[in-house]
Amino acid sequence: MKTTFVALIALPLVVTLSACGDTWGERAVTGGGLGAGTGLVIGAVAGWPLLAPVLVGTAVGAGIGAATTPKQ
Repeated sequence: MKTTFVALIALPLVVTLSACGDTWGERAVTGGGLGAGTGLVIGAVAGWPLLAPVLVGTAVGAGIGAATTPKQ
């Protein structure tokens, strides 16, 4: 139950903060960093091995950051 609650709180936060920057590359890098941090926290709270959540968080954060780059 606690893991689900943390995941439900962290997911909107990651989506909101994953795209900080002006260019495609900046947004991908900052999104990846925020996703890695969030994956680390979720993995630690859930008691999972930490590598997989960090890699997944990095990939998702970078993807969201790059995909939400404003058209210039």
